[in-house]
Amino acid sequence: MATIHSKKIEELIQESKYISRDLSWLQFNYRVLDQARKDDRTLIDRLKFLAITSSNLDEFFMIRIGSLYNYIDFGKERIDYSGLSEYPFRDKLFDESHKFFNLQMKTYTKELAPNFKDYGIKVLKFNGLHKKEKEKVTDYFKETVFPMLTPMTYDGMHSFPILMNKVLIFGVVTQSSGNGIQMSKKNTSRSKISFIQIPNNLPRFFEIRREREIVFIPIEEIVREHISWLFRNVEIISADLFRLTRNGDFTLEESDDIETNFLDELKSKLKTRQTGRVVRIEVEAKYNKNLLRFLKKRWNLEDFNIFKAPAGGLIDFTSFWQIIKHNEFKHLLPKSPPPRDPINYHARENEDLMEVLKEKDVLLHHPYNSISPLIELLERSAEDPQVLSIKMTIYRLAKDSRIVEALLKAAENGKNVAVLFEVKARFDEENNIRQANRLRKAGCYVIYGLSAVKTHTKLLNIVRQEGKKVTSYVHLASGNYNEDTATLYTDIGILTTKNEYAHDVSEFFNVITGHSVPGGYETLLTAPRDMREQLISLIRNEAENAKKGGESGIVIKINSLQDDVIIDELYEASKAGVPIRLIVRGICCLKPGVKGLSDNIKVISIVGNYLEHSRIYYFHNSGDPKLYGGSADVMVRSLDRRLESLFLIKDDVIKNYLINVLYYNLIDNVNSYKMNSDGTYIMKQPSDKEEIISVHEAFYNLTEEKLEEVDLLSI
Repeated sequence: MATIHSKKIEELIQESKYISRDLSWLQFNYRVLDQARKDDRTLIDRLKFLAITSSNLDEFFMIRIGSLYNYIDFGKERIDYSGLSEYPFRDKLFDESHKFFNLQMKTYTKELAPNFKDYGIKVLKFNGLHKKEKEKVTDYFKETVFPMLTPMTYDGMHSFPILMNKVLIFGVVTQSSGNGIQMSKKNTSRSKISFIQIPNNLPRFFEIRREREIVFIPIEEIVREHISWLFRNVEIISADLFRLTRNGDFTLEESDDIETNFLDELKSKLKTRQTGRVVRIEVEAKYNKNLLRFLKKRWNLEDFNIFKAPAGGLIDFTSFWQIIKHNEFKHLLPKSPPPRDPINYHARENEDLMEVLKEKDVLLHHPYNSISPLIELLERSAEDPQVLSIKMTIYRLAKDSRIVEALLKAAENGKNVAVLFEVKARFDEENNIRQANRLRKAGCYVIYGLSAVKTHTKLLNIVRQEGKKVTSYVHLASGNYNEDTATLYTDIGILTTKNEYAHDVSEFFNVITGHSVPGGYETLLTAPRDMREQLISLIRNEAENAKKGGESGIVIKINSLQDDVIIDELYEASKAGVPIRLIVRGICCLKPGVKGLSDNIKVISIVGNYLEHSRIYYFHNSGDPKLYGGSADVMVRSLDRRLESLFLIKDDVIKNYLINVLYYNLIDNVNSYKMNSDGTYIMKQPSDKEEIISVHEAFYNLTEEKLEEVDLLSI
């Protein structure tokens, strides 16, 4: 296998006009880790962000690294945006991943763990306990843990066991006189290897309450202390903790039989996440080198696949959610102010939403506005004898979803309920299949997604008979129909009865549920139909205006920017003189501020208490701005392999409000990072004379009267 010198790798990365998607993602996780390193946050809040970086990294290895190994293991060629082929790109990714992992560990061991005592928290091993506490832990092991553990031996008589994904596992080496494994060439004696998986349904920490503190004992330390119970009268050479991450990336074959073949294949593929190719092993500080050498050979791994926690470190920081959500500490998480009424709807004055919508569109901006008006509208519709039908798309749901209950009630009351339920929503597949089956059994018409594409659009249409007239109450949004995330993610959605929206949404549902081919939409841009072409047209219009000496400008707020065709169009618009401001929370493959390529493009990222999730597209349009909101990011998958929609904003008040949303994102100096042309980021630092502006606070106070006339492109 040919390798590329590290200097050549850096040269290729620098020469490319794009940033690697995966390297950009790692930069995003650094910004999340920054939140865990902020001294002005409470320890519990900082632990929350550390836990988020850990779950993010798990997904990165399962999906992104897993996808890369799909190329490597099957001998397929792949060139990344950075210009690197699969092997040098793998080396670069692992090099950067190790740097991030080391900073994660340093953040925990040097910055967070030393502060535990100030919060009445101790994380101790068994030997750090008092005598009576040790007895209590031993009783817990004997009564609860011990019956759940199963040693799985690998030797001449036993096949190699299936070790599960993202589970804490002990690799135990014992000395045996019978059939065994020769662990190394130097050591000719035979050893036996056994594995003990710690069940995920056991709490990670056993808690002991002292007078002024709570002691948390990691489950692995309890098992380690009592591991001889599982190996009676056998010499234990070593017992080492490790954790596997397996390839979780898979694709589904198209099928004409959605109800059987497609669902069966999906369920089968989900099982492979537990048994797929190993792409990473996390190990503790001290480990048996012969055991690790054996595991590497078993799974065809290299040294870079091994991530070693330092002394005092901990494998899997997601376990800290047990402490973060603990009744003793959860009050130390930041509290959001109570949600306020929408900008143009006074819910607290008991205005009838249906009557209001006949007069004007209503904007919901979460979490600053509650999702309750939408849910209450749906619940009311489920009981309303005048409501004829409800159609909606579902991608992710809350754990105890009022949305599903309302749809079940509507079906029970004899209404025509049609739901496109995307069962392929990553890591929510099993819950979505379960909930979709509930709806189907209740009499709803359920489409289990489409095998070739994911349904990511967020649309709802309630049809109501009102005298001789039928009125459609339509909701179009950027975020999921999820009550939980509506308090944590920033999203936008509009409620409307305008005929042009109702017509377009009805047509779009006909496309989804049948074989309709619409002639065109007045208010929607849709993917995979023509969204890319429509966005290109809007970008080129700004470029033409700039070339003619007119005013022009583009401001886009999205989660990810990766589609190279759109990026090239933005580069060309920049060359034409169009000022472009991009607010990209996560992945950004565009290089801003490169002379002769992107001089007029600035990119920022907002990372803070809320997850920025809304998508807003602004085009100056010679002083008559065109604004779109919706579900779509600028990614290849969004434009080619997803059902997506962007909706035109027609209401002047809402349009002005969303321009202010973009404005406050651009001037934020609390949660904002400026992107450099090399893909790195610098956090904005306000000067002593600057007003402190946090976008995550501004909209709790913004009223219609306070909306400003702003020049977005001067920022």
